[in-house]
Amino acid sequence: MKICIVLANYYPKISKDLLAGASKVLKNNGIKKFKTIIVPGVFEVPVVISRNINSFDGFLALGCVIKGKTAHFDLISKTTTNAIMNLSTDHKKPIGHGIIACQNKKQAEERSDPKIKNKGGETARAVLSVLGIKLK
Repeated sequence: MKICIVLANYYPKISKDLLAGASKVLKNNGIKKFKTIIVPGVFEVPVVISRNINSFDGFLALGCVIKGKTAHFDLISKTTTNAIMNLSTDHKKPIGHGIIACQNKKQAEERSDPKIKNKGGETARAVLSVLGIKLK
């Protein structure tokens, strides 16, 4: 299985934790090698997946959007989610949506915490499951 993680690094600590959770699940389920592509923010995730769609069996889209005082949060979250879903259905490939959209940094840190229920790990489990890999 060839897996690609596209990681938005706008919030470096949160991104690092999401990647750690995803990497752990992939490795624990027999995926020892996978490619990680780092992008500046979540808006760039879909275009990078699109560029690489034929080179991998599945993708993990990881990153974080935190609500601010403008509509930017809503626009970025919705646009990115729709683009990821369209890529997945159009190309019939699993693209795990592990981009967390939170009201504040505390929520984001809780959802990316490797000691709790890490969204990166959940996303990896979902993609592996769709690919037919029996999860450990």
